[in-house]
Amino acid sequence: MTSNSIGVAVIGGGMAGRAHAAGYRTASTLFGTDRPDVRLVAVADTNEAVADDTAKRYGYERAEYSWQAIAESPDVDAVSVVVANQLHREIVEGLLAAGKHVLCEKPLAGSIADAESMVAAAADADTIATVGYTYRRSPAIQAIRDELETGRLGEIIHFNGHYWCDYGLDPTSPITWRHRGGPGTGALADVGSHLLDMAEFVCGPIVEISGATFATVITERPVPAGVTYGHTKAETTGEMAPVENEDLATFTARFQNGAVGTFSASRVAHQLPDGLGFELFGTSGSAAFDLARAAEFSVSSEGIDSTVNGQRRVIVGPQHPYIQGGLPMDAGGVGHGKAEFFAYQARAFLDQIAGIDNLGPLPTFAHALRGMQIVTAVAESARSHGAAVKIG
Repeated sequence: MTSNSIGVAVIGGGMAGRAHAAGYRTASTLFGTDRPDVRLVAVADTNEAVADDTAKRYGYERAEYSWQAIAESPDVDAVSVVVANQLHREIVEGLLAAGKHVLCEKPLAGSIADAESMVAAAADADTIATVGYTYRRSPAIQAIRDELETGRLGEIIHFNGHYWCDYGLDPTSPITWRHRGGPGTGALADVGSHLLDMAEFVCGPIVEISGATFATVITERPVPAGVTYGHTKAETTGEMAPVENEDLATFTARFQNGAVGTFSASRVAHQLPDGLGFELFGTSGSAAFDLARAAEFSVSSEGIDSTVNGQRRVIVGPQHPYIQGGLPMDAGGVGHGKAEFFAYQARAFLDQIAGIDNLGPLPTFAHALRGMQIVTAVAESARSHGAAVKIG
């Protein structure tokens, strides 16, 4: 890093990789001009066509075709790692050893052992190592968290959350790394890990899991003929392979503050491409969020005449987190979506590197390891027919 610029790269040019690449491109427009410049240096992918396309599409200087090329590049200071979970450890540890700042997509790794190794590597590094729990950067979710912290909603009684997607419902879609790895590595790790982090971000630590149940609806899938990206269709070989993990997970939890949590995560929810949402209830109020309406949330509270009280729709505007200076037209009612969350996350990561703390730091590797331990506890509960499992 020079005194006035940060060179960034993205490893992985698929769906989430493009979101990171676009986020860095937007980050330089957010929250003032008193920050180091952002140099869009490189996008790397082992599929040369994907690397070339993503680099050109988002204005990066060049494409690379291996993570090692990024690690060896003196003009790269900060890197997003957006590849299959089981590949994270080698790449991240190599980048940290090369002196790069790292933003790794969640979950941190493909196994607890790999995650523990990565935590140790981050502790030994002189650079920043963070994890991308993107929904922490939602203005609406942050606003609900702020409401709770003021005490207006009282003590939390119940959090009910779901992350329902449909990407696994088509039985002709090819098997990918998302369908391998054993119980807990399917819908739970893929989308449920976001849900669990969001719940803890809003409600505080989870201390116990119970009542977990897993289901695999589609038990085998076609084998792809080549590399697959995201959830897209691909040419297949005609062979079938067994699905090794869950399409659907449900479970309950107890938070440190005594609140009860009910959760479900699915990749087989018909016609819900990205169905994240939650409701929470306190002793003197409630709140709700639905990703399909990302620029609003619902809230109820006491102290309002009973003739007009009830859950009220709140339109996110400049009085809420991230909006003022975070949108080109930062006025009420303009609206925003998931792409902005990635941009706010990228800006917070770059600010952290520059020593600017007004957006708050991203979660650490140690935090992400805890998230994986909660996922492991859910899987243990499912194996034990719903038995309660304590979180250390």
